[in-house]
Amino acid sequence: MAVSQSALHASIEAVLQGNPPRAGAFIVTLYGDVVVPRGGNLWIGNVIDTCARVRISESLVRTSVSRLVANGTLTGERHGKRSFYRLGAEAVREFDDAARRIYGSHLPADAGDWTFAQFPRNCLKPASLERLQKAGFAMAGPELTVAPGIVRALPKLDCAEDGLVFHARLDMGDRPALQHFAAAHWPLDELAEAYRGFVATVKPFLGVAADRDGAESLVVRLLLVHEFRRVVLADPGLPAEALPDDWPGHEARRTFADIYKACSPQADAWVAGQFVDVEGPIHAAGETLTRRAAAVAAATEPA
Repeated sequence: MAVSQSALHASIEAVLQGNPPRAGAFIVTLYGDVVVPRGGNLWIGNVIDTCARVRISESLVRTSVSRLVANGTLTGERHGKRSFYRLGAEAVREFDDAARRIYGSHLPADAGDWTFAQFPRNCLKPASLERLQKAGFAMAGPELTVAPGIVRALPKLDCAEDGLVFHARLDMGDRPALQHFAAAHWPLDELAEAYRGFVATVKPFLGVAADRDGAESLVVRLLLVHEFRRVVLADPGLPAEALPDDWPGHEARRTFADIYKACSPQADAWVAGQFVDVEGPIHAAGETLTRRAAAVAAATEPA
């Protein structure tokens, strides 16, 4: 049974109470979910208004936007008295990769395919290790890393030497042995807890009714994507055969898809009616959003 509009507002407040978003990260979520698929640029006034709905002040928005411009995440331009911003080229590439994982359009790794990469020990400094972990790699030895699937491009590390890459085909043994291998190399307990935490955080949104104008539906969707993004981008993308039978990531994916699908029609209507780019009303939803919606919808269907 769908909840009322007042309950919708209460559900937003409940999520904000326990997990207030950081301004810079939330702005990036706004751009990735809403702006990039519609042409890429947005008036700062829309950013300020949307952030205000999650308790982020105008002064904090402007400070965060300045920092994002300084580090290359955003680029800005002025048209008359209005300022518009878009994600920088590198940030767009990063969010394109992230979007495939967030919205469910990627395929899980084949349980038989693995990539091993060896690097000189001086290359494996903390910043480089973080980049490798974000790409799904785990340490398999002092200089050896392993990732599920066939990785064609290694993350750029802070050293001159290139990694030595091996693409391996697993001679399949029993599933418990593969599960043991995965648990020994990746922090699956920590990741499982993060997925359970995500479900608990967004639980107030389940069964949510769309609001009349769509403003709160957009807030629900942005908070949903923001919370899911934190968890799913830490997921190495292991094949299902390597995961525990009760893996909570499956429930988290279905929960994300159910809520996203429910709030998107009204959220998109609000965006179309209120958001402005350099040419006027923001571009209409296109092929990217159609593919995204199909991928999300597929996650709500029974396996």
